[in-house]
Amino acid sequence: MQFIDSTHQAFRYTGRIDFSNPICPSFIYPGSSIHVAFTGTSAALRVRNLYQCDENALGFLIDGKEGKVLLSTDAEVRDCLLADNLSAGRHELILWKRAAGGCHYFDFFGMLLDDGAEAIPLGTRPERRIECYGDSVSAGEVCEAFEYIGMVDPEGHQGKFSNSWHSYAMLSARNLGAEIHNDSQGGIAVLDDTGYFVNGKVGLVSTWDKLRYNPELGPCTSWDFASWTPHVVIMALGQNDSYPADYISTDAKKRKIWIDAYALIMKNLRLKYPNVFFVVITTLLNHEEGWDGALDEMVSSLKDDRVVRYRFARNGRGTPGHLRIAEHREMASELTGFLKSFGETIW
Repeated sequence: MQFIDSTHQAFRYTGRIDFSNPICPSFIYPGSSIHVAFTGTSAALRVRNLYQCDENALGFLIDGKEGKVLLSTDAEVRDCLLADNLSAGRHELILWKRAAGGCHYFDFFGMLLDDGAEAIPLGTRPERRIECYGDSVSAGEVCEAFEYIGMVDPEGHQGKFSNSWHSYAMLSARNLGAEIHNDSQGGIAVLDDTGYFVNGKVGLVSTWDKLRYNPELGPCTSWDFASWTPHVVIMALGQNDSYPADYISTDAKKRKIWIDAYALIMKNLRLKYPNVFFVVITTLLNHEEGWDGALDEMVSSLKDDRVVRYRFARNGRGTPGHLRIAEHREMASELTGFLKSFGETIW
């Protein structure tokens, strides 16, 4: 087999990806992807996985057929077979990070193809661009637990049923013909010392402007906002913020602190993206109504006509566990229709 290194022009990368080492770009956020076409009858990846916890896996589509490949936990450079015995001719590959956030990073060194095979650019990059800041729902955590629709999550799932590709955020982007940076992280809240990410220590206030953002996987680094500018930003926080205390309707002082902190993130993003269109949401996952009321107040306080709120038909009443794929499709259908209602003015 022959090796096609990661710098080959055929590879189209999408997501907040770390290119500081160009021979092995690091994939950090859920749904970060590679698009490429190739010839030949087999394909493999050369990768190195930086493991923290849970099952670490990549998802892929070859000629529209979905698959999954597990990654090692030992930080060694390894070759991972995606497919063999393919028909001769041209094939299309989309590869993405399945996990709901920073339970691992992985480095991509390149692909192994048949001798004489070629890597070929796969189409053109979409003109529309969406970014999403969210938690585990936006990242597609536990979405493949098909037998648990409307139920609490199965015990011991530990990433086995997570698949960012089928999250409402990425479904909506595909519905709209847009590429997406899904900057979501399971367990994250707005404020530090709330939620579940890094044992509840790290919130969006500390990660929104980061490339590497999990302090347990090495030093955090800054994201270069000038490198990529979205047209639409989905803000989907307010779910994990009730842990360890669901104070939003009982403590006016803490409520104001939360609203002001979220508003400051929005203002900082507005400075980075002067023309972007923001949609502020929560999801179908069960939560106390007070968080949506606080979001209404936050949006109103911004006095920005390009920041809007949306509530889903079953907002906060859909499921006590994570959303399954059917529920992600429900959300994506509603959100797609809502964004389409603004016409071309948001792109």
